[in-house]
Amino acid sequence: MSDCVTNDFVHQLDRQYVFHSWSSQGKLDPLVIAGGKGCRMWDYAGKEYLDFSSQLVNTNIGHQHPKVVAAIQAQAETLATVAPAHANLARGEAAKRILERAPGPFSKVFFTNAGADANENAMRMARSFTGRDKILSAYRSYHGNTGAAIVATGDPRRIPNEFARGHAHFFNPYLYRSDFWAVDETQECERALQHLQRVIECEGPGSIAAILLETIPGTAGVLVPPKDYLQGVRKLADQYGILLILDEVMAGFGRTGRWFAFEHFAVEPDLVVFAKGVNSGYVPTGGVIVSDAICRHFDDHMFFGGLTYSGHPLAMASIVATLDAMRDEGVVENADRVGNGVLAKGLQQLAADHAVIGEVRGLGVFHALELVSDRRSRAPLPAAEVAKLKSAMLAKGLLPFVIENRLHIVPPCIVSEAEVEQGLAILDEVLGASC
Repeated sequence: MSDCVTNDFVHQLDRQYVFHSWSSQGKLDPLVIAGGKGCRMWDYAGKEYLDFSSQLVNTNIGHQHPKVVAAIQAQAETLATVAPAHANLARGEAAKRILERAPGPFSKVFFTNAGADANENAMRMARSFTGRDKILSAYRSYHGNTGAAIVATGDPRRIPNEFARGHAHFFNPYLYRSDFWAVDETQECERALQHLQRVIECEGPGSIAAILLETIPGTAGVLVPPKDYLQGVRKLADQYGILLILDEVMAGFGRTGRWFAFEHFAVEPDLVVFAKGVNSGYVPTGGVIVSDAICRHFDDHMFFGGLTYSGHPLAMASIVATLDAMRDEGVVENADRVGNGVLAKGLQQLAADHAVIGEVRGLGVFHALELVSDRRSRAPLPAAEVAKLKSAMLAKGLLPFVIENRLHIVPPCIVSEAEVEQGLAILDEVLGASC
């Protein structure tokens, strides 16, 4: 690229030729990004941003990690692509490393291109294994934008896209805005499980292949479930012969201070869906971690699924390098120490200082602030006010992740205490000036 490239040129190029996702195209004003390193990004004018979004909550190892970049370059020089039917060293090593980090009875990994098609194939496996059709998933969820994944999604983006059959939804726990009139976590858990059991009974237990849940719903607001909820879901699934699929696309690979978020809840799923943090999105990839029983089923049953780029060598090399670097550099431990330490404490202090924060919730470097116009009524802060806050953060060099009335605090897992303190100081200043 020429040294003469400017923000205006890139912005104009984008607006003239690029069609964006989830957008009315005429209203877009995309932020221009030229480069990044670690937890920081910058534009062509040299303005720097502290990335508290991890882009779409995926750059767990940060931007431009030299070992991951080098691994991609080396693989490109050796074998840039290969058909998925062939055995390939990078794919085998990537699968081995993922399984070494996944607690539970897992045997193999099926690789996909992203989290959405990973969810598609997990549901396909569950339907084939059980001989049943229906998938239950939560209203407060996001599972991707492909055919069945978007219908499994609970948020309103599914409504214009409901072309897949065999899906039903239920309400998952969310004590701050309880659908069950609960007054504490124990009551929310009990009532949410009772509600799920009634949905199973009404939908017909013998028709349900799987319950699909984000371990910690991310896009819906970092909704950390009550401590016994997922164990309760597991028991219901076992009672009715239903598989449990946990979607760890956003919460997995260090984000919560563990390799997998389900480790916090002492539960073993049948299938685990992953993407994002497994290689920080350096090359598109995703996959399904498959339990022993399901693997054995497909020893003599055809799996009717596949993708041209399943286990793409560049993606596999980036997974190997990412997981090795995370292990060697203590990245997961850092997410636990910093995220559940200075970050969590700092966010609680912000809530004490600013009435606009209705609730703080999260684990590791996976937190959300729920913004309200009134703490007593818990009325969400209007979109126009949230937009002003976002603009003020960008102006001060903080790149936020904002959804509806929520500010998601999701820096890379490598974030330092000093960077957290810098981000918290900007948040404090912006919230103090605006609200």
